[in-house]
Amino acid sequence: MFDFASAREAMLDSQVRTNDVTDKAIQAALKFVPRENFVPKAKMALAYSDVHIDLGDGRFMLRPRDFSKMLDAADISDTDVVLDIGCGRGYSSAVLSRLAETVVALEQTETAVKRATTLLDQVGASNVAVMQADFRAGAPEHGPYDVIFAGGAVADVPATWLDQLANHGRLVVGVSDGPVARITVFLKSDDSIGERIAFDANIPVLSGFTPEHTFVL
Repeated sequence: MFDFASAREAMLDSQVRTNDVTDKAIQAALKFVPRENFVPKAKMALAYSDVHIDLGDGRFMLRPRDFSKMLDAADISDTDVVLDIGCGRGYSSAVLSRLAETVVALEQTETAVKRATTLLDQVGASNVAVMQADFRAGAPEHGPYDVIFAGGAVADVPATWLDQLANHGRLVVGVSDGPVARITVFLKSDDSIGERIAFDANIPVLSGFTPEHTFVL
């Protein structure tokens, strides 16, 4: 029988700590949440591999290195309200639930919402509410948010996301115009938005955000 607990510890040693994610709360959250519970059964053996896992329906579980570094860049505190855009089967929300006070998770179909809710209930993530919504619209009725976390790369950052940030809120998202995304932290301060690039990563594009290619004559 596959030893997932040992694989989880090896993930922390070889993919998280070695990539300068030293935050003890992040490490504890990653150690607590079983990644294997949130992938299709046929791919459970890949749960702790250094790869993005295709979950189907245009969703991916980001590889541990990139996911943990994005969490680190978000600088989440235990009083924060977080919006998790594109939660897939709920893994990202489960980890975020260990770091923040409240998590609002978004998926686009009723089936995806029900599946993520069930899996989150199984790991005791009682402070997560999974909502059905268009990703670009966000969930303004539950904001503003201290952190908005996007589970993939986008070619353009919707103004609606920035509008839903609280003062001093952070949006963490990969901004891509090619194969490599720049993981960017957008910081809201009063009426202005600043930004900084945290690191580069080859992460999948979030469903619905594929750039449109045009031909120039």
